[in-house]
Amino acid sequence: MPLRLLCGTLRRTAAAAAAAAAAAGGRRRLGSGAGPRSARGAPDFSSFVARTNTCGELRSAHVGQKVTLYGWIQYQRQGLFLVLRDFQGLTQIIIPQDEARSHVKELLSSAPVESVVRVTGVVSLRPPGQENPKMPTGDIEVKVETAEVLNSCKKLPFEIKDFIKKSEALRMQYRYLDLRSFQLQYNLRLRSQIVMRMREYLCNLHGFVDVETPTLFKRTPGGAKEFLVPSREAGKFYSLPQSPQQFKQLLMVGGLDRYFQVARCYRDEGSRPDRQPEFTQIDIEMSFVDQNGIQRLIEGLLQYSWPEDRSPVTTPFPSMTYEEALADYGTDKPDTRFGMKIVDISDFSQRLGIHFVQNALSYPHGTVKAICIPQGMRYLRNKDFESLKEAARSQFNQEIVDIICRPDGSLKSLLTKFLGQEQQSELIQELKMQVDDVVLLAAGEHKRVCSALGSLRLESADLLEAAGLVLRDPAVFHFLWVVDFPLFLPKEDNPTELESAHHPFTAPHPSDTSLLYSDPTKVRSQHYDLVLNGSEVGGGSIRIHNAELQRFVLEKVLKEDSEVLSHLLDALEFGAPPHGGIALGLDRLISLIVGAQSIRDVIAFPKSFRGRDLMGNAPDYVTAEELEPYHIQVSWPVAEAEAKKN
Repeated sequence: MPLRLLCGTLRRTAAAAAAAAAAAGGRRRLGSGAGPRSARGAPDFSSFVARTNTCGELRSAHVGQKVTLYGWIQYQRQGLFLVLRDFQGLTQIIIPQDEARSHVKELLSSAPVESVVRVTGVVSLRPPGQENPKMPTGDIEVKVETAEVLNSCKKLPFEIKDFIKKSEALRMQYRYLDLRSFQLQYNLRLRSQIVMRMREYLCNLHGFVDVETPTLFKRTPGGAKEFLVPSREAGKFYSLPQSPQQFKQLLMVGGLDRYFQVARCYRDEGSRPDRQPEFTQIDIEMSFVDQNGIQRLIEGLLQYSWPEDRSPVTTPFPSMTYEEALADYGTDKPDTRFGMKIVDISDFSQRLGIHFVQNALSYPHGTVKAICIPQGMRYLRNKDFESLKEAARSQFNQEIVDIICRPDGSLKSLLTKFLGQEQQSELIQELKMQVDDVVLLAAGEHKRVCSALGSLRLESADLLEAAGLVLRDPAVFHFLWVVDFPLFLPKEDNPTELESAHHPFTAPHPSDTSLLYSDPTKVRSQHYDLVLNGSEVGGGSIRIHNAELQRFVLEKVLKEDSEVLSHLLDALEFGAPPHGGIALGLDRLISLIVGAQSIRDVIAFPKSFRGRDLMGNAPDYVTAEELEPYHIQVSWPVAEAEAKKN
């Protein structure tokens, strides 16, 4: 197709989609039902299959109809009735008691729970007083005429009910059974629904192109560790990309203009309870865009794809700098659903004349900060405060002093012996303390103090909520942009060397470019993170599109071998456009939307927190013969390892 015709077709498609969205009242929101909503009406779940209806759709309007249902036996009672379940819901099935259908009664009465059956019968109203208002199908029942057990179920390792507690290891070992639960069914269907809406918004309304990028590539300098994949060339390995970062930049060099992908990514990060070795992100890149453009795109994307049974998303999202987030919340991913912000009392403390405070303030970046735990004495116990102080010592090497406001308005603290009555009153006013409030105070180096108090703020919130004080409404969603991150950070293992705070392709802030050559530690980046309720759900940046600048960052600042990225550096010299992008962590985003305890609850077949597949027992040993084509030998005999395993 000639380019002008293709462009015309794309314009007409986008215009038609936009018109349809406008005609539907602007942003069509996601339904709370089991399946994705079709632009042409409700989906037909019984198309192409032998059933007439699902187990969740029969109502009083279907009374008198002959139906065929397929599903799993959820419950069976004394040969009188059973409850049939499929992905959409439950239907009560009345087992015939007459002699003519005794074979049907025997068949269904003897079938174990979770057996797969087909039943055909007539929809009837339940007898008066036997309706179940808690079931969508609670007004009707199906009187069986014929039935067939398609597959019998052996003894279950656990009951398929959401309220039955199972260990996570057992759930993952029998994941195919766990997937039958209504909660996992809901999570996965909502995930599919949201992704479909995201595709619609990006591709149909804004002209993005969905491009699949390679999974086998080469090592990328910096960032997370990558999985290695052996090749048949001796000593040469592929790497599984931690993100399609280089490819999406190369697509911009190739003139694709707007790229999007539901990308599978890999990180070899060992035991991380909140991470998976393989995960999914909504990957986006645009040419000729700035930071504001990316942020407005993502806000529109989330608003368009947001489920309608959740609190609505309000745009634009608020924004704060990295330094503001650290100073007020002690973290670069603050939970803004509740207060307890960090308060800087350095100026006030300077006047107190307390030795350890004066000593802390005398050092570079010295500070005195505090958080106030509302009603701390009413809801928390002494052991809770000791636990908080011990956590600050063990995790941050930071001492904490507590200050309690008594019912008579006086203070109880180790500090009070250094303070007169007037100074205590001033401190109460400075910290805005009320009766029974508890203040945790820290003095020392700015970043360490902020990080310690930020951690204690979250732990205190957990303790208060466990004691009955609600601080964070789980039904509320607070999005936040965090911007102006440092471009480089000292390496943890060698503070004299620098590493990228985001990745080595992030562009410096336009106002700080000159500092790149004189004092790179002071350079801010064009990096932005999206935070939801205290969790990072997205991150991106405007990229370096100048080959000379990219080479300088790699070689002079990061001390990396630029030859590893020679293909990208070459590409930047062939008229690379300015470009930027972002990636949304789909697993974490969905887990927050549904209120899951773990991202494993929104992934069909997740790994354990140690990175193992407990269902298929992966990773697993391979034989020496299988390794031979890859020129690899293990450091112990495979046979011996196999023997140890067995």
